[in-house]
Amino acid sequence: MLAAVILSGGTSSRMGSPKALLAYQGRPFLEHLLEATAHRQIGVRRVVLGAHAEPIAKAIDLKPDEIVINQDWEKGQLSSIQAALRTLPPGTDGILLCLIDHPLISADLVHELIEQFYKSKKLIVLPVYEERRGHPLIFSSALYDELLRAPLETGARAVVWAHPADIHEVRTNEEGCVLNLNDPETMNKALGGGN
Repeated sequence: MLAAVILSGGTSSRMGSPKALLAYQGRPFLEHLLEATAHRQIGVRRVVLGAHAEPIAKAIDLKPDEIVINQDWEKGQLSSIQAALRTLPPGTDGILLCLIDHPLISADLVHELIEQFYKSKKLIVLPVYEERRGHPLIFSSALYDELLRAPLETGARAVVWAHPADIHEVRTNEEGCVLNLNDPETMNKALGGGN
């Protein structure tokens, strides 16, 4: 069993409003990610909120135990990963880590990553689009302690860099896995509103 962890703790300052609630195909980013990560191997779900916790929690139908409030959200992404890890029940095989600003992923990609995680038995599984590594990625539970101890400056990347031989890359033609929708211009281009 895996835990799906969706990080949505930042201020979305460049976007101007909470990214979790921005629309993609008529639904908020967060709703799309919740649906894309619905899989029989996902037994636990954690959505990490910070700066805009209240409006997001009100707008999206989440169970109370799925919400993790990261009081230290200003310390960055890793602090949100750590907040989620501390709430997981014992016995998860790993986490499927999703970022709210990488919402353009499909359930098919998630399915493939999960399948390859169990097949390859590698510690880290991630998608690769045109030689670029993307999101979401899966960290084995064997790396939880390292993630909890990783330096906030380098974040989870430090754990990825420490295990080059333990990474399984899954090639994909989904550009969404490398699209970081951080500002309105990037978002318009990605969603077909740009020229």
